[in-house]
Amino acid sequence: MEAGASKLVWPVILSCLCVLSAVGQQSSDPIAEVPNIPSNFKLDMETAAHLRPQLQAQSSGAAGRYATGRLVFDRLIGQVHVPEGVKFAWELRIVEDGHLNAYSSPEGTVYVESGLAQLAGSSTGLWAAILSHEIAHVVRRDWARRYLYQKWLEKGSGASIVLGDPGLPSASWTDSEKASEDLGRFCRRLEIEADREGLMLMARAGYHPDFVPALHHLLHAQGPDAPVASLYGMHPCWEERDRELSRAYVEASIEFGRRWTAWYDSPGGNPPVVVFAEAPKVKKTGSRELEIQIPMRCQNLAGAVEVVLRAGPARGRAARAQRLPDEPGSDEEMRQLTGCTSPTTTITFTLADASRRPKPGSQWTDVYVLDAWGAVLARTDVPKLPR
Repeated sequence: MEAGASKLVWPVILSCLCVLSAVGQQSSDPIAEVPNIPSNFKLDMETAAHLRPQLQAQSSGAAGRYATGRLVFDRLIGQVHVPEGVKFAWELRIVEDGHLNAYSSPEGTVYVESGLAQLAGSSTGLWAAILSHEIAHVVRRDWARRYLYQKWLEKGSGASIVLGDPGLPSASWTDSEKASEDLGRFCRRLEIEADREGLMLMARAGYHPDFVPALHHLLHAQGPDAPVASLYGMHPCWEERDRELSRAYVEASIEFGRRWTAWYDSPGGNPPVVVFAEAPKVKKTGSRELEIQIPMRCQNLAGAVEVVLRAGPARGRAARAQRLPDEPGSDEEMRQLTGCTSPTTTITFTLADASRRPKPGSQWTDVYVLDAWGAVLARTDVPKLPR
């Protein structure tokens, strides 16, 4: 798909899991004042029907190498509790544009961009993590919720707000600062709630909830530098998602275990290895020596993981294909193996005077955690080192 006018159609109508997410901040939550969706409100369905032909023309059915996604989608839909009086036309479609994103249309069509579909590959658990979130958006009618909330903001604050993504060029984006903050906070809350409901949907359908943080961390590893924290961000950052969903992970895991006592025999199989890597801490231990400490926690690990400190010209460039490059000398790096068996394991890299100076044009930028086969499980950014 070209990045022109046709591309701009997508965010206008669709509730989206924005993989290259903006960073959100917590503050007071005005969601309680959002009106319920009236029984006669049909604008979301009417809008979806109007744009459906164009969206269908820009996508194709999930078949061939995407057949795994279709099988998972059908199984998840079988566990959906549809609100009374609402009928959805469920369908999964693929957008061949190479991007890492997914969207859901109010009438029940879920669109997965081919970069994200290829990232999920043959993993039923990763497909379930992608699709359950979007299905939750549809069932909750989050497009309608956002529309009604924006109208409530307009009425209450006099702001002029349009549907869409504020990151896209638009001459009509003239809302007030306060309305922008409220809208951003509201949209971030919708994303977290869709995550929560998606986790329980996965558990009922037989996919372990740990595939959700595994997907989030994998997507974080694909991304470049995080944007500057913003009150206007429409999507929570990965760290906020982990924090907000910590209890939901546990509750959904209990539900999964209750339904699927033999995990290996579930539709998604055994849960994946999940690594929660916190922001590294830099400590000066001498006039010519620094320590970089990485606190981390592992789940479902049998064996060891490898922690890699890398230097390069920019962050987040090494893991675009789910693996670090094998070419010798492409970047500077330091490596450590760990069993990650403690509730919190801290890996320490000591940088002597010579090692703290990467080759010209590079700097220590990223920490990657790899599994036994070299696949990336998590990434975190190295703070700027003191001179």
